[in-house]
Amino acid sequence: MIPAPAFLTNPERFMAFSRWAAPMFGALALVLGAVGLWLGWSAPPDYQQSFTVRILFIHIPTAWMSEFVYACLAVASLLSLVWRQVLADAAAQAAAPLGAGFTLLTLATGALWGRPEWGTWWVWDARLTSELILFLIYLGYMALRASMDDEAKAARAAAILGLVGALILPVIHYSVYWWNTLHQGASVFRSGGSALAPVFFWPVILIVLAYTSAFGSLWLVRIRGEVWRRRAEVAALRAARG
Repeated sequence: MIPAPAFLTNPERFMAFSRWAAPMFGALALVLGAVGLWLGWSAPPDYQQSFTVRILFIHIPTAWMSEFVYACLAVASLLSLVWRQVLADAAAQAAAPLGAGFTLLTLATGALWGRPEWGTWWVWDARLTSELILFLIYLGYMALRASMDDEAKAARAAAILGLVGALILPVIHYSVYWWNTLHQGASVFRSGGSALAPVFFWPVILIVLAYTSAFGSLWLVRIRGEVWRRRAEVAALRAARG
């Protein structure tokens, strides 16, 4: 069998890296977010959507992050399932609540945007529905882990669910092309160039980077917390046996 990558078998190396990387990513997120929000707030109203267009500075980045975080969860689940490494499992477990938060914010901002543009808070549109399914998968992943006391069985069951759930990602991405939907197609990254004017494009990019950095910081912190929790449980078990 192919040996596990070194970072999966050396938690001490991860703890040393994350000790300085987490605050660095957090500081970077604050700077990028502040600049991005300032540029976004300074942007002129859109000729069709007026000031409602400013919701896109939150909605597009959170939508991107909802899928990106799940991709991270799925990769960590694969590494955990193949090599049975606790660090990969901790990474998958730590990512789930963060991804659920981004997905919930995506649905909320989408509703706020849809009300003035479509005349309703919600429609059973393919993109909206598939994003809602992603949110339910996040909740199901966390519920599955919480329902099992055996750590090893919980890790394996959650890893399988994490991998199966990844099938929703291409559905979300291609839903606007496979079905007739109210939701618009790709606006930021598409062949032929972005559909957004530079005054809207750059704030979106900066906030995407800010969210990514914020996720990196919070993810590292949550993984560290999970490592410490598992160490404490092992220590308590050893003390009880001794």
